[in-house]
Amino acid sequence: MSDGHNGGAVPVPPRGHDGDHGAPVSHRVPDLGALELLLAVARLGSLGRAARELGITQPAASSRIRAMERQLGVAVVDRSPRGSRLTEAGALVTDWARRVVEAAEAFDAGVHALRDRRDSRLRVAASMTIAEYLLPGWLIALRTLRPDTAVSLLAGNTAAVAGRLLGEEADIGFVEGLDVPGGLDGVVIGQDRLAVVTAPAHPWARRRAPISPAELAATPLILRERGSGTRQVLDAALADHGGLAAPLLELASTTAVKAAAVSGAGPAVLSRLAVHEELAARRLVEVAVADVRLRRDLRAVWPAGHRPTGPARDLLGLTRPSGAPLPAAGERPHGTNG
Repeated sequence: MSDGHNGGAVPVPPRGHDGDHGAPVSHRVPDLGALELLLAVARLGSLGRAARELGITQPAASSRIRAMERQLGVAVVDRSPRGSRLTEAGALVTDWARRVVEAAEAFDAGVHALRDRRDSRLRVAASMTIAEYLLPGWLIALRTLRPDTAVSLLAGNTAAVAGRLLGEEADIGFVEGLDVPGGLDGVVIGQDRLAVVTAPAHPWARRRAPISPAELAATPLILRERGSGTRQVLDAALADHGGLAAPLLELASTTAVKAAAVSGAGPAVLSRLAVHEELAARRLVEVAVADVRLRRDLRAVWPAGHRPTGPARDLLGLTRPSGAPLPAAGERPHGTNG
């Protein structure tokens, strides 16, 4: 098949060509695809064979060579029925092209190594309820997707999770509460309900009527520490009812609050997720509360303007309801604050 013939004529540079050196180099240098094609022509001695090797049609290859010649202002390939050979200028351009392509290959290998290093570990920070009752299942599923990724989990209250993310100590976080902590973006991944619970011997366990918000607010409770999502939601829910009384006990973990309540020390407020087994076994009893909202959003969070990538994005995908889209590039995720 003939490669065609252009007679070896050198295309005339467009007027003003020599004065365009102020333009970005990307406007003045052929793209990598054209340079790779030129190298294939030099190696194979045929534009048709070069096109087949690169998976493009011969007309497309011819068009790409002509466009490169117009851009450079010199003929680089002399096409004839016997095949294609480089012009003198084409031989020089091919030498330079080889260096550019080799540099691009080194660049690609370096970026690939960076991605491998990023994907080799995942640092997750999560508030207590999510860390204890939801994350284990998500991490098991993530291991199926990324068996070579080492995962570390840092558990703490919502304020601690935010601090780790802002301090670049975690790649993604999970919190409970009313809104997204300052400096972070986030997306709601679910909801949780807080439950007022007591030991079966407590007087509230035998009440038939719900307790009032004012009574709940006035009663010393076993509570999580300030900065926790549980405490934040409870403070907001009872703000219009006199605010929380001084805590009976203030403890730094869900497990400790639960153990104190089971022992009969007093009423506690905990995630329904955290007390499911105790309620089923009647070690704790849920107490109804009238006219107060004790629900909270569960969120995935990350530093503002830095969308999750790699394993963090995969983990986020595992937490989302089936079919729910992830935030797109440049999109402000649902549930963010300023």
